[in-house]
Amino acid sequence: MIPRKVVIRGAGDLATGVAHRLWHSGFLVIMLELPGPLVVRRNVAFASAVYEGSIEVENVRAELCPSPAKAGEYLERRVIPVLIDGEAKSLAFLEPSILIDAIMAKRNQVTIIDQADLTIGLGPGFTAGNDVHVVIETERGHNLGRVIHSGSAAEDTTVPGKISGYGIERLLRAPAGGIFRPVKEIGDTVGAGETVAFVDDRKINATISGLVRGMLYGGTRVAEGMKVGDIDPRGATVNYHLISDKARAVGGGVLEAILNRYFRKP
Repeated sequence: MIPRKVVIRGAGDLATGVAHRLWHSGFLVIMLELPGPLVVRRNVAFASAVYEGSIEVENVRAELCPSPAKAGEYLERRVIPVLIDGEAKSLAFLEPSILIDAIMAKRNQVTIIDQADLTIGLGPGFTAGNDVHVVIETERGHNLGRVIHSGSAAEDTTVPGKISGYGIERLLRAPAGGIFRPVKEIGDTVGAGETVAFVDDRKINATISGLVRGMLYGGTRVAEGMKVGDIDPRGATVNYHLISDKARAVGGGVLEAILNRYFRKP
């Protein structure tokens, strides 16, 4: 029998793609987040439930859950519970058979291999067979979504994958530390050079034309150089309400890893 309870550390857009795919495959998903997560693509991230109380992504609903003891009630209502638990202290109560670290911190923070029967790490910072059982490749390209049973994912290059020929130009970064104030919303189209946000009184201008696909919540305190948003050069043709192709591919890799573990022939 394949165990159904899955706990995912992190609830950003990549973690949400994984959760969505597992949910539709019959798994019972519980997500753990920080009290103030930095959510850029917040309209497709279950982490937004921390700020808004609830969010629906492609007909799957997630709600902020007050305690691990209440998580079962949410699952019975066909809702993904999101717990504020950045240190994963609730694992002792939840006792998941499958644990996925989707924090995307580029390094392993607290996940260890024996915290669940199957532990999965997304992206760089994990070594399969050492601190997790399996690693899923998250770098765009031929190996995206690949299941790694021995070794690690590709190292983080800090350069995002290219879309329509644009890579790092797509990102919006804080010019200084301070309080982030957006003047454009996710879904707006902007032109190169147009002001899209402020950090205190410092402008953030778009470097390319396109559609605002991600933007931090206003009022967030940011540090200099921090990613605060992104622009998709494909413009209005992009459906920003949908989970990204990257997140779906990674979700497929996670599902393969689970099936391999529990359906694998001896």
